[in-house]
Amino acid sequence: MNQPQKVTANPVDLLQDLERVLISEGELADRIERLGAEISRDYAGRDLVLISVLKGGIVFLADLMRRITIPHAIELVGASSYKGGTVALGGVRVTKDVDQSIAGKDVLLVEDIYDTGNTLHVIHDLLRLHNPASLEICALLRKTKPQVQKLGVRYLGFDIDDVFVVGYGLDFKERYRNLPCIGVLKHALYE
Repeated sequence: MNQPQKVTANPVDLLQDLERVLISEGELADRIERLGAEISRDYAGRDLVLISVLKGGIVFLADLMRRITIPHAIELVGASSYKGGTVALGGVRVTKDVDQSIAGKDVLLVEDIYDTGNTLHVIHDLLRLHNPASLEICALLRKTKPQVQKLGVRYLGFDIDDVFVVGYGLDFKERYRNLPCIGVLKHALYE
């Protein structure tokens, strides 16, 4: 009887595809710890809901929510703009809305990367339609290039150059999400 082959890539093998590690596992943990403390302080006594964008934001959401010391709920929304490539397209498709009512609640939109701002803008506008008491953004990464859509980020992990990054939930063609760090993908792999 044939045994199924493992298809999960070893993170060590995936690290070889990186030009360099941009943000280490330790740096991520330290910054997320501080973000959790800030959010816990700022939202104490409020009805907080963390909303993350699938799929890339779930790793950040999972670590951030464990660092927030006050009661909170979580929700997931879905949007797609990359279509498996490396360049964000103007069109953003919403694939999943919130399941619970967020009306009158304090919503923190948790995003993995603020690149062009197109996805954030569409999701931000969608969430506004649900009439939350407040709506703020927490982004793990923000590219320092000018964004197409300007949105205020209340909580920020790291500003980064305009490079193609993977790891810690960020992917290229559904690979590299499981890397514990954030790295710059070798250009030859996506050109």
